[in-house]
Amino acid sequence: MSLSVGIVGLPNVGKSTLFQALTKKKVDIANYPFCTIDPNVGIVKVPDERLLKLADFFQSKKVIPTIIEFVDIAGLVRGANKGEGLGNQFLASIREVDAICQVVRCFKETNVAHVDNTIDPLRDITTVNTELILKDIETVRKRLETLEKNARGQDKKAQVQQAVVQGLLRSLNQEIPALQFIKENPGSEEIVRDLFLLSAKPVIYVFNANRGKEAATAKEYAKKLGAPYAIMNIKEEEEKVGLSGEELRELGLSEPRLPELIKKTYEALGLITFFSTGPVETRAWTIVRGTKAPDAGGVIHSDFKEKFIRAAVIQWNTLLEAGGLAEAMTKGLIRTEGKEYVVKDGDVIEIKHG
Repeated sequence: MSLSVGIVGLPNVGKSTLFQALTKKKVDIANYPFCTIDPNVGIVKVPDERLLKLADFFQSKKVIPTIIEFVDIAGLVRGANKGEGLGNQFLASIREVDAICQVVRCFKETNVAHVDNTIDPLRDITTVNTELILKDIETVRKRLETLEKNARGQDKKAQVQQAVVQGLLRSLNQEIPALQFIKENPGSEEIVRDLFLLSAKPVIYVFNANRGKEAATAKEYAKKLGAPYAIMNIKEEEEKVGLSGEELRELGLSEPRLPELIKKTYEALGLITFFSTGPVETRAWTIVRGTKAPDAGGVIHSDFKEKFIRAAVIQWNTLLEAGGLAEAMTKGLIRTEGKEYVVKDGDVIEIKHG
């Protein structure tokens, strides 16, 4: 399962520095707007101690973690929905990703220019959100024109969709993102998702601050939304990359916050991990929470879904506590599950297929 997260924000907020810290790839960073033009792309491993413990126990020759693709997207400015700055390019790039990591500048530094000349995290968040919503309003209005025409022709499906999309448009006009509309209107998700709206994407906030107090108002905003967030000094996080625990202590630096951010990104997408393990290979597999066993098998190989018979399932820690697969089987700890089994985070699964 391929996952892509766009790192977005206004110019000079620390986007590209965060991208470098996450991906260990050098990119062009300078103190002027639109230093990033073409998106930078990098692959990041999702840290998971369960994977490492399983691999160590079975002495696996190969260890394959889950990965997330991070995309450093050009800085956005007010009016992007009309093409201001690199607006058209920004919005086209963000349409391609699964989630948004919005970097918000909370630190004050006279040597680093701000596109609006003052530091106001809530204003900057609103600027980005508004540009996404304004672009979505264009998309929704065009869709409504088609639905209204079909609805007048007594197309029952179009009439149902029209009612939902009309409600969505009212919501967007009140500056409510499509993602929030979906949460507040059960049954609307499939119709709204088909519109591929920018504001329907999950958002993870990164508040770039020298100290927590600078991000206080932004933090309360994220809490009110129920959105995941992380507070960090991004420049300092980049400096921690590659340092051992002992080196961090010697330099008086705290533990890196990047692993926490990667995990929050994973969770924001509603994803969980199951494992396959043994002496040859231990691997983490990504699925959407609520996935049933045949579809999980299909992530491994299409035949596993099409010719699914049953799944042998055990939680990763129960397997290790039992002392291995044979021991777990002897103790009756490995369950046989059928097509309706909903895979749980941390399951170790072996698919039996025709």
